[in-house]
Amino acid sequence: MGFVEDVRAVVAAIPPGAVMTYGDIGERVGIGPRQAGRAMGLLDDGVPWWRVVHADGTPATCHGGRAVGLLREEGTPFRGARVDMPRARHG
Repeated sequence: MGFVEDVRAVVAAIPPGAVMTYGDIGERVGIGPRQAGRAMGLLDDGVPWWRVVHADGTPATCHGGRAVGLLREEGTPFRGARVDMPRARHG
């Protein structure tokens, strides 16, 4: 599973206030969005997992639903309950 470390590196490089989708990460690493999601599940809490959202801007619901609060604390722009993807998408 060498791609797990690749996913780690991509996620670790997402700056505060920005997000990427599972598909964005998959494209960078050369895997599908579902594989990116599986790799995310293998990462430790030291990686900013909350900066990875679904394609429609919906934050992750894992980790007790903490993603929304963490994203808002970082100043990530929202539009209702979803991340404002045109403004927040990294890279």
